[in-house]
Amino acid sequence: MFRCRFLAALGLFLTVNAVFAQTPNSTPAAAPTETTAQEKMEDPQVGDHWTYEFRDDISGDVKSIITNTVTDLTDSQIGIRLTWAGNSNSNSQTFDRSWNLINYGVHRYSPNDGTGIQAPLAVGKTWSVKSTDINSTSGFIAKHSGTSKVTAQESVTTPAGTFDTLKIETSYQIQNTNNVTDKAQVVMQTWYAPAIDHWVKRSFTMRYHGRVTANNTVELVDYGRR
Repeated sequence: MFRCRFLAALGLFLTVNAVFAQTPNSTPAAAPTETTAQEKMEDPQVGDHWTYEFRDDISGDVKSIITNTVTDLTDSQIGIRLTWAGNSNSNSQTFDRSWNLINYGVHRYSPNDGTGIQAPLAVGKTWSVKSTDINSTSGFIAKHSGTSKVTAQESVTTPAGTFDTLKIETSYQIQNTNNVTDKAQVVMQTWYAPAIDHWVKRSFTMRYHGRVTANNTVELVDYGRR
């Protein structure tokens, strides 16, 4: 079924499709800090890590706590290991240097999934999202197309601290190439903090044939360098 395949194929912000694939036990997040968390992390380094709380906004439940750790770097790519609190499983993803997802599991995104940033960021800047998602095992192919826009500068507080962010709103359509009537619409909001070169919060809603099938938020609870 188109919807089931696409829940696994979305590839949104490093963690969401990983949560759909597994549901390990979660760990409560720490209380918010009172100071502004702005440790400089301009360039990725092996050992950098960001831990996120994944919440289902429909039920209100915290589904997982997921840590993303940089494992390897090249001039053009960043390798990430995903680990889940309370679970021994791990997985990997590859991003370009602008945090666009290139591959995750059996999914390959050409040229990438389009959900990263486009530096330099400034309020009002817009860019196109165009991508082809190829399942290397089943051969299933989907097209992503839409736009991203920097809509505001906002101060955002999460359990990891308070961050100066640029808010990016992304809206795109996912279409089954074998059946053009099969479509899903995704609206995503990203709060990207330049000081740590990552998003501190992401929320997205997906609709399939007009019906909401996912409404989730991912929020930073910890980060740092090795």
